[in-house]
Amino acid sequence: MSAGTRDDEGASILLVDDMEDNLVALEAVLRSLNEPLVRARSGQEAMEALLRRRFAVVLLDIRMPGMDGFETAANIKRLDRTKDVPIIFLTGSDADAGYAFRGYATGAADYLTKPFDPWVLRAKVTVFLDLHRKNRQLERLLAREQDQIDELAARLGRLDAQLAAGAVRDVPRLRDQIRQMDELLGRMRRRRDG
Repeated sequence: MSAGTRDDEGASILLVDDMEDNLVALEAVLRSLNEPLVRARSGQEAMEALLRRRFAVVLLDIRMPGMDGFETAANIKRLDRTKDVPIIFLTGSDADAGYAFRGYATGAADYLTKPFDPWVLRAKVTVFLDLHRKNRQLERLLAREQDQIDELAARLGRLDAQLAAGAVRDVPRLRDQIRQMDELLGRMRRRRDG
C-alpha cells in the first residue's frame, strides 16, 4: 500500500494490478490528484482492502492470475458495503472485443484500454472523486437531519407524557417548547428546500 493515512472521509483510490510497472504508472498519473492511492496485487488483496476502508473508485486490471478482474468486480458488486463503489476496468489493447461488454455487464462504470491517455484517466477518476465527495456530504447532511428529527420526536414524546399525566401547569413554558420545536422544523425545511 502507498500514500495516505486518511480516515473514512478520504477519497481513496484503489489500484488493482498484478504487474508492478502498471501500478507505478497509475501512481505517476494519479499522484497529482492528492488523494490516497492504495495498491492491491490481486483480486483477493483488493477485496481485503475494500473491506478495511472506503474507496471513491477502483481501477481494476482484467487479466490477473487467480481471481481475474471480472470475478473481482462481481465480488465487489455482491457485497452491500462495496456494491456502489465505481469500477474502471483497465486492460491491454490486444484484449478480446467482448471484454468491454463483459466489463459493463459485471458492473463497471467505465473501461479503458492500455496504453491509456493519462489526461483521460485523470479526468475520469476526478469525476468519481467528485461524486464520492458529494455523496459523503449528502450522507452527513442526512445524518444531521435524522439527529434533529430524533431530537424533535423525543421532545414531543416528553410533552405528550406531561400532557397525559396532567402535569402541564406552566402553559407559557409549554408554548415556548412548542415554539422551539417549530423553529427547528423550519430550519430543517429551509435546509432541505434551499
